[in-house]
Amino acid sequence: MNNLRLLTGLLSVTLLSGGVCSYAQSVITLEKIFETAEANSAQLRPSFSAQTEAGHAISVARAGRLPDVKASLSISYIGDGFTTKRNFSDYQKAPIPHLGNGLSLNVTQPVYTGGAVANAIELAGLKSTATRYATDFQRDNIRFQLTGFYLDIYKYTNLRRVMESNISAAEKVLKEMQARYEQGTALQNDITRYELLVSNLELQLVKINNTLDILNVNLVTTAGLPEGTVVVPDSTILTRSLPMNGEQWWQQEAMLNSPSLSLARSGVDISRKAENIIRSERLPKIGLQAGWSIDGPILVEVPPINRNLSYWYIGVGVSYNISSLYKSNKSLAKSRAATQRTIEELAATRESVSLAVRADHIHYLEAYEELQNQRKSAELAERNYRTISTRYSADMALITDMLDAANAKLDAEKQLVNARINIIYYYYKLLFTTGKI
Repeated sequence: MNNLRLLTGLLSVTLLSGGVCSYAQSVITLEKIFETAEANSAQLRPSFSAQTEAGHAISVARAGRLPDVKASLSISYIGDGFTTKRNFSDYQKAPIPHLGNGLSLNVTQPVYTGGAVANAIELAGLKSTATRYATDFQRDNIRFQLTGFYLDIYKYTNLRRVMESNISAAEKVLKEMQARYEQGTALQNDITRYELLVSNLELQLVKINNTLDILNVNLVTTAGLPEGTVVVPDSTILTRSLPMNGEQWWQQEAMLNSPSLSLARSGVDISRKAENIIRSERLPKIGLQAGWSIDGPILVEVPPINRNLSYWYIGVGVSYNISSLYKSNKSLAKSRAATQRTIEELAATRESVSLAVRADHIHYLEAYEELQNQRKSAELAERNYRTISTRYSADMALITDMLDAANAKLDAEKQLVNARINIIYYYYKLLFTTGKI
């Protein structure tokens, strides 16, 4: 059996055995990993808690519309008093009832606050929206991170198969060399050099397996999957039909859906609402007031009257902070500067997103071109390896030619695997940049 048949049979057995192994394990799709991370990721929990906190902040702000009710109760011991003339002569003791008590109830219902309460509620709502955008941004970051782990696992799994195939092929060639050496048609130096090739391939295989273990742990931990889960990527991910929309379409999607842009826009809205709250400090506050009080004894009379005095009132209260006329100017100027900063940050974010979309789209199209090129390179490397192998079997090629052909074939197969993965990667990179992941 010649080298071509040996190599063909070996590749078939290796690929089939690898496929059976993958099928026997639990295949997890990327979408399923996203769903699991949504429910179990420890990195997302603080964001969800922040949303809950922001929701309570809205309730706190709405409570500003409710009436203020204050009640007080006091019981005291009152000592005896005394009277004197203005020059402190003619001292006379003034007995006073010793038990003092007080009870009061005051109710104030805000009617007009210059927009302070309404603006506070709206501000809390805007902050809640910003928190939701921040959660979306964190979710997208985690999803893209998981995508990187997932595709790297897919890439290194395929690289492992390529490496195992090349090791098996190299071992077959090595056995043939040893047989030829026994026949006196090969040199020991040739065997040593090919043994070195096999040793290097085996070391690369060890590194690939270690990398796969690290990637699997990272993916399982980040996604919140059960400990000990071995993730096997869905092989159909490379056969999916991916959209080839133009850059303008992706730019429009980014302007509509990018969480970073939404977060920057909410920052502008929050700053503007903060300005309105500062302006409300210059306006009067109006509220309905009602109260009831009972106190004893009555100490304003001489001698004191050992009775309780009760009274109630109802009316309208108006208050105005005059100092706000000259104090709020500085606060308003600061708030306006903050608003201007957020507007500039929004423009900068919009520019960054636009540039990122353009770069990702170029890389996405470039990945297709790279795949076509690597397919051709892998085909040529495979053809060259078969030719050199046949010539080497016929004593028409040197061992250096065989080594060069094997290395070129291995490198071409690696690059082909990477090219296929790069298309998926840059597609998900576009989804991440545009907020559609």
